[in-house]
Amino acid sequence: MFRSLWVCVLACYLSLSASVRSLPAQTADWKPEVRRLVEAAIASGDLPGAVVGLWRDGSWQLREAYGQRSTEPAEAMTLDTVFDMASITKPVATATSVMRLVQSGQLDLQARVCDYLPEFTGQGREEVRVWHLMTHSAGLIPDNALADYQAGVDEAWRRLMKMDIRSTPGEKFVYSDVCFLLLGKIVENVSHMSLKDYSQQQVFTPLGMKDSGYVPAPSLINRIAPTEPRDGQMLRGIVHDPRAALLGGVAGHAGLFSTLDDIGLYAQMMLRNGRISAGRDRTHPAAANPSAVNAVFMRPEIVWQMTRPYRIEVRQDFGPVTRTRGWDHHSPYSYNGGQSLSPAAFGHGGFTGTVLWIDPDKNLFFVFLSNRLHPDGKGSVNQLAGKIATLAVSALEGQAVPPENKPVENKPADGKSAGAVAPAALPVLTGIDVLKQRGFRDLAGKRVGLVTNQTGIDRQGQSTLALLTAAKDVQLVALFSPEHGIEGKLDVSKIGDSRSEEFNVPIYSLYGETRRPKPEQLQSIDVLVYDIQDIGTRFYTYIATMKNCLQACAEHGKEFMVCDRPNPIGGRLAGPMRDPARETFVACHHLPVQHGMTVGELALLFQRELRLDVELTVIPVRNWQRQQRFDETGLWWVNPSPNMRTLEAALLYPGVGLLEMTNISVGRGTDRPFQWIGAPWLDGQRLASWLNERHVPGVRAVPRRLTPDSSKHAGVECSGIQFVLEDLATFDAIGLGLTLAAGLRQLHGDQWESERLDVLLVNKPLVDRIRQGAAPAELQAEIDAELAKFATRRAAVLLYD
Repeated sequence: MFRSLWVCVLACYLSLSASVRSLPAQTADWKPEVRRLVEAAIASGDLPGAVVGLWRDGSWQLREAYGQRSTEPAEAMTLDTVFDMASITKPVATATSVMRLVQSGQLDLQARVCDYLPEFTGQGREEVRVWHLMTHSAGLIPDNALADYQAGVDEAWRRLMKMDIRSTPGEKFVYSDVCFLLLGKIVENVSHMSLKDYSQQQVFTPLGMKDSGYVPAPSLINRIAPTEPRDGQMLRGIVHDPRAALLGGVAGHAGLFSTLDDIGLYAQMMLRNGRISAGRDRTHPAAANPSAVNAVFMRPEIVWQMTRPYRIEVRQDFGPVTRTRGWDHHSPYSYNGGQSLSPAAFGHGGFTGTVLWIDPDKNLFFVFLSNRLHPDGKGSVNQLAGKIATLAVSALEGQAVPPENKPVENKPADGKSAGAVAPAALPVLTGIDVLKQRGFRDLAGKRVGLVTNQTGIDRQGQSTLALLTAAKDVQLVALFSPEHGIEGKLDVSKIGDSRSEEFNVPIYSLYGETRRPKPEQLQSIDVLVYDIQDIGTRFYTYIATMKNCLQACAEHGKEFMVCDRPNPIGGRLAGPMRDPARETFVACHHLPVQHGMTVGELALLFQRELRLDVELTVIPVRNWQRQQRFDETGLWWVNPSPNMRTLEAALLYPGVGLLEMTNISVGRGTDRPFQWIGAPWLDGQRLASWLNERHVPGVRAVPRRLTPDSSKHAGVECSGIQFVLEDLATFDAIGLGLTLAAGLRQLHGDQWESERLDVLLVNKPLVDRIRQGAAPAELQAEIDAELAKFATRRAAVLLYD
């Protein structure tokens, strides 16, 4: 009988699905259609009622209650109903608490779990990192036995600390409540507060989520949606999850109660890149204090660290599985977000019938709240929530509803088969691409100054200058140019101000009378935007220009935004550190020669270490990993400067460029800048042979004579060597540079003006060692020790793995 009933229900449901798919784009009937879908599901016994919300571009597009919140006794569903959020506890309460601790410097996502939970040791547990727990990739089982909790709280935690590791951490996705139970305990150990108290004080209260928290107050009971009976009593205000209940209602994986409006406040904060919004609730603290509306709850880079996707594994039955640190992104559970959200969307579902998806590119979030288990422990909502999200988002965008994907058999949160299709390989997007996808709303209503040059382009090759000029509600009022000018064609010692006739804005040179914006140039600007492609080497001056701009904005109360770009030579950390107190324009911070960071990460480092009081926003690169070189991104190569003409030159630059201030030509004035070195007094054959005998990884040397037509040794034939890159993966530019220095000193002595090496190396003790004849291997131990210290310094600001 039950099977027959289910077949009828399924037939009715499929019929409704077909009617949704046939709806015309941007139909005025999408809201009634949502009601029909929910009411059909209610009639089928899938749920007693629901509250559904869709917020987009600053306002609620849908905010409705349907059906009943209680059938025994009968109570109508209301918009202020309080729901047991089940697993939505994981991102909203626990992961957010974790990220608040990361923001305060109290917790490191890369740290070992046993650093915070000393009992979590033995049998490979020491290999589990905090971020493994957040992405469900720690190798832990989904749930441990309920009996572990029935033995008492202390015994439950003792057993949790001894959970077996079933797979190598980081290699396999297994949705695990155990992971978030441990994260909740980490929050408690680090904060010295209960998870209940910490999340209340650091998450719900600052955001104005007045009806949210663990163990709801008795005053909320009449508004709480009941779930199902347990021990003869209907659960109402008592967490449904039995493990969380046995832990007193407070756990990292479940226990949060909340409402549509409160979840809306949280989601608006996420869409605002960590800023607090007053929302629609006049009792929100920001409503009484307008200045609090723009208060920073989580810094933009913390939001990014929490929400950027990580590919964990590729499953034969599903494809790539990606999760964020706390959120679902693309997994067998993500079908409850529908098919119309962008690839940037992240969300989560809860066993009790709750769904939340947030889409920063479309500037919307979708909330589906129900108590599907009421009154008999049955019901199903994930497919329904996905259909509603697909319908509503498609209709709002004037798009046809996409066809339904074929389900992938699995066991998602509510026990029914999941359906999702693996995304195509996602292209690398620079910060300006992301800003464009977001409709430039991060700059809406602001007067913008733009620091850029010819490298400021999007993935299609459109200039950032043109994009911002055409952007709605964005006023571009000034341009600022670095060394080589706005078009990157000048190779002179000083550049003057000018004007763009095409865009009718002044161009202020930051490589002329001044190298930082003047107060009068910033006066009419609200935010200074930086979009320039760096080369990943300390002495390339664009990062010094960025640092000067950041400091100027801090001094004059202006916002600073970095449209981030990949480091074109990858993430290798190499080379000597700059002497601490020797700041120059080619050594603007205490960095190694090859820092392995993006300009956005460097801006965060400068802000942190210089303690700059500046509102800094980094628009991160998407779908890029630190070890990827530029040739692996699919982005257009544009010469960043007149002599940086190829990626090969950029890869060689950290090592070859070190020699530039000595009496060696590094190829300026030839067709091989930074790919050849030479001098009239140099023996190219001998140096090439000497270098090749040292087997510097990834490179060979070929003797070659060239005559530079400009720059050093112009018009004079020079004997030298050309570099041939054989293996980009193993090539060590700094190793090449130090080996060249040793060879030049050994073979040519004082003919090579080695004291000038310090101009770009900016490390006097190391230069002295080189001049004394020290071999590169002798220097490496000292270099490595300093790099280890720097790696610790930079870890707090890294945005990409």
